[in-house]
Amino acid sequence: MIHIALIEPEIPQNTGNIGRLCVATGSELILCGKLGFSLDDKYLKRAGLDYWKKVKLTRVEEVEDLFSLYPADEYTYAVLSKKAETEYTEIPVESGKELLLIFGRETEGLDEEMLNRYGDYLYRIPTTGDVRSLNLSNAVAVITYDILRRIDFCGLEKKCLESAR
Repeated sequence: MIHIALIEPEIPQNTGNIGRLCVATGSELILCGKLGFSLDDKYLKRAGLDYWKKVKLTRVEEVEDLFSLYPADEYTYAVLSKKAETEYTEIPVESGKELLLIFGRETEGLDEEMLNRYGDYLYRIPTTGDVRSLNLSNAVAVITYDILRRIDFCGLEKKCLESAR
């Protein structure tokens, strides 16, 4: 399973879109730290449409608790940042381990402490450099569907290949 952690998301529409993506892909959505909106926000629910009630949602109040709840010996970490050197296509997909994708705030990304602490797990989406970053929900979609493509879309309207299990 893919677990998508948003660290202090600020824009309810992005989170709603990501929630809808999670329903479509069987992924879990984890919201960490201070949110820039209420979970009752009408824009969040509008973007998530009637799928919001189907989202596998976990709320983690303190960002530090994320790594206790999802320990590295059980999960493969992928921390996404434009400051990373390694491209997202190199995120390892390990048999027997679930994947934790970690994304930062829309306006500032992840703080330097987290980037330094989890530097071995940093990945980026290449761009021309003419933009500061991609929209958060677009970035989550690009990476989630690339991971699913690499495991032959296992679990999405088709049977899993034995090698992908």
